[in-house]
Amino acid sequence: MKSPQAHRIVLVTGPSGAGRSTAIRALEDLGFEAIDNMPLRLLAPLLDDTPFGRPIALGFDTRTRDFSAAALIEIIDGLTNRGDILVELLYLDCSMDVLLRRFSETRRRHPLAPAEDPSVGIAREFDLLGPIRARAEVLINTSEFTPHDLRAEMTRWFDHSPDQKLAVSVHSFSYKRGVPRGLDMIFDVRFLRNPYWEPSLQSLDGRDEKIQDYVVQDARFEAFFKTLYDMVKLLLPAYVEEGKSHLSIGFGCTGGQHRSVALAETFANTLAQGGWQVSKRHREIERRGDSVQKTKTG
Repeated sequence: MKSPQAHRIVLVTGPSGAGRSTAIRALEDLGFEAIDNMPLRLLAPLLDDTPFGRPIALGFDTRTRDFSAAALIEIIDGLTNRGDILVELLYLDCSMDVLLRRFSETRRRHPLAPAEDPSVGIAREFDLLGPIRARAEVLINTSEFTPHDLRAEMTRWFDHSPDQKLAVSVHSFSYKRGVPRGLDMIFDVRFLRNPYWEPSLQSLDGRDEKIQDYVVQDARFEAFFKTLYDMVKLLLPAYVEEGKSHLSIGFGCTGGQHRSVALAETFANTLAQGGWQVSKRHREIERRGDSVQKTKTG
């Protein structure tokens, strides 16, 4: 049985290029003592000899000296059996095609295939890490994540400080490109009239007041927005009581440029005016290189 004062240890691993370094830095920012790529044989002595203070985040991958899936699983089993330690295994997953693109963009060699095509190394790594992936308590797929997205997801999973405010992120997206991962609530706003069909508005996006005014003038907007806001306003304090640290809300439309962006902007601003800590993300606008706008309150 775990002691109520059991010390928290998060083990972070996954294929090369999936975002382990970003995850480790995010945990460090959350107050963890972070150690990356420490030889496995030194882990047990470290935990035996180090006085526990802050929670600890330990990063491992196939470049770690003496790394093997069997050895890491043995370590996990040993830590799990200790009453003074609460161990969590975080596995950062990613699709083959996205990893290939990331290696191509950075022109890095894969550590398991330095003289071969990166796809060979990625396939080897998938095979090597398969047993560890199966043991993960937390699995985060970073295929569609920017570093910002991953840091937000890390906060969502691992920031459990008592005084942590609930952070709300409001997203817009295009259904053509699929629903973003990690959203807690999703609302389809394709029922609203589309500014795209107005020639004078087509080149603008939902951050522009002209687009927002056009969307608000839809006869169905007011009832929809009021019902949605009343529901979320009712739920937010309940999420705080449950200890939830992050809530993500998504609005989707056809192209992710007009209606969903206008709704995300309007909804985020309304929540911020109500005193909530809010950030805004517009996936399709961000992809074309425009700056991402944020609204935050204390």
